[in-house]
Parts: sequence; structure tokens; C-alpha cells
Amino acid sequence: MPEVVNEAGTEQALKLWVVLSRAFNAVQAHVQSDIARHGLTVTEFGVLEALYHKGPLLLGEVQRKILVTSGGVTYLVDRLVAKGLVERRRCPTDRRAAYAALTPEGEALIREIFPQHAVAIDRAMAGLDDEQRAQAITLLRALGRHAADAPRTDG
Repeated sequence: MPEVVNEAGTEQALKLWVVLSRAFNAVQAHVQSDIARHGLTVTEFGVLEALYHKGPLLLGEVQRKILVTSGGVTYLVDRLVAKGLVERRRCPTDRRAAYAALTPEGEALIREIFPQHAVAIDRAMAGLDDEQRAQAITLLRALGRHAADAPRTDG
């Protein structure tokens, strides 16, 4: 049975997608610029930030926190190990599992740069006041949850 199309609603959804994408790209440019100053990629920073706030994590937990593939998280952790910022620790209860943990150098770096990074994000988000930010969080969370639960057309 064909889906009923609400042309006005569809047009508004398309406009929302464009506005959301442009806003994300504009804020992301600030984020990337700030992180690049420290010789890191956004995803490398994401790993360091997750470990900084959550402590040692299984690689699968890191993967879910920063939304990369399992191969991607292995590659990222390998790069951060090579930079001396992260170390792998064996899981005492499962030989197949490994934790990622900050090294003292990694902890010192993220402790130094995270507050500056938070200010850069705040500056990028300054187009909204506190009440508008709270509304945006609520609305975007609802949008994200619905999109995550909605059936996809990818077969």
C-alpha cells in the first residue's frame, strides 16, 4: 500500500534536513579546527575524551561511545598507542577482550586541552541562549530517537 504523502510536511522535513546539516557543518568546522591545533583528528580526540570522562573502557565500549566500526576503533587505538597517549590492557576475565586506557601523557594532554575545547564549542554554539539550547537538545533528542527507531528503506 503506498504511503500517504503530506507535501507540506515533506517540504518542511527537507528544509529541516538542510538547515540541520548546515548547522552541524558550521559547528563541526570549529571543533575540527580546535582539535587539529593539537595534532589530533576528531575521532582520536573522541577516544581520548571518552577515556578521560569514563576511565578505561573495553574497545567495544569505546566503539559505541564514538560511533565508529570495530575495525575503526582498533585503528584509532593503534594510532593513539603509537603516539604514547593510550595503552591497551588485557581484560582479566576474558582473554579476547582488551581495555583502552589513557597513559599519563594522554591524561595530561586531554586534561590540558579539554577545557579549551569546551570553550571553543561554547563559542560556536553562542548563537543560542541557554533556554534555546535546552529546547534544541530536547527537540534533537526526540528527532534522533524517532529516526533510530523508524524503519529504513535500505532493504
